[in-house]
Amino acid sequence: MRIGPYTLANNLILAPMAGVTDRPFRQLCKELGAGLAVSEMVSANSLLWGSRKTQRRIDHAGETEPCSVQIAGADPQMMADAARYNVDHGAQIIDINMGCPAKKVCNAMAGSALLRDEDLVARILEAVVNAVPVPVTLKIRTGWDPSQRNGTTIARIAEQAGIQALAVHGRTRACGFGGEAEYDTIAAIKSAITIPVIANGDISTPEKAEQVLRHTGADAIMIGRAAQGRPWLFRMIRHYLDTGTTPAEPSLPERRNIFLGHLQRLYEFYGEQHGVLVARKHIAWYSKGQTGGASFRQAVNRATTVTEQLQQVRAFLDAVEEGVALAA
Repeated sequence: MRIGPYTLANNLILAPMAGVTDRPFRQLCKELGAGLAVSEMVSANSLLWGSRKTQRRIDHAGETEPCSVQIAGADPQMMADAARYNVDHGAQIIDINMGCPAKKVCNAMAGSALLRDEDLVARILEAVVNAVPVPVTLKIRTGWDPSQRNGTTIARIAEQAGIQALAVHGRTRACGFGGEAEYDTIAAIKSAITIPVIANGDISTPEKAEQVLRHTGADAIMIGRAAQGRPWLFRMIRHYLDTGTTPAEPSLPERRNIFLGHLQRLYEFYGEQHGVLVARKHIAWYSKGQTGGASFRQAVNRATTVTEQLQQVRAFLDAVEEGVALAA
């Protein structure tokens, strides 16, 4: 699959997720089989660009190319400025967020709220495409609510504006993350345009990935929440698509190495104090479903230093490998 001048290693893409797809997680997922990983969204509000949070979000040092950065906002000129700013700081692909259903984003008329205003969508897309020399992609939902699935109309607007790939989450804004994703609208969008279409929503197994690709005719799939605590899912899907056989989950020792390696990257990227805090959610995802996981999470969330946090994580992993539960 190509996006502008970039030929991706494969058609598996890590979805942008606020507070999740930082540089350590993006790079880990790329190493474990993702052909592209999109950054957390960067606000179009220039007043926020100097913040430590934004500076971390635009840090691509050592990241496997191409680097894709998502921007969010509702003003065409501000979005164009944000695109230029991020390209100046290493972005090789600009992704526009018109898919986020979060209230704080939609209340600012950004994210999926934009789907209600097709004229504004066109103006934003044209402004951003004309502002930068790199490929611009777009992420949307199927519409504002189930009675207003205008995703096909938005897709045609996007293609006309020069968008070079379109990711579609199979829910409307009103659906949030509830219920099940539907893929018929994605299939209709794929039939209506010629640019690459990326299917997103509820893809959590290799078999589901293949089914969604077949049903929608999409050029690629995008995986978000299912990769949390399971970044090797990309590798498993790639194996299934290539061979038709379902791969085994990584061994416990390999999962342990991935888990601990991920934590070490977080500490190095954020520093000890903030790194310990950020690590907590990843620890929760990696330990989900394991015997004794709930009591472990309660205990490890009280750790305030890297040494203490790692000590508890290693003890938990030892117990998992030995098939015993830690004492509460």
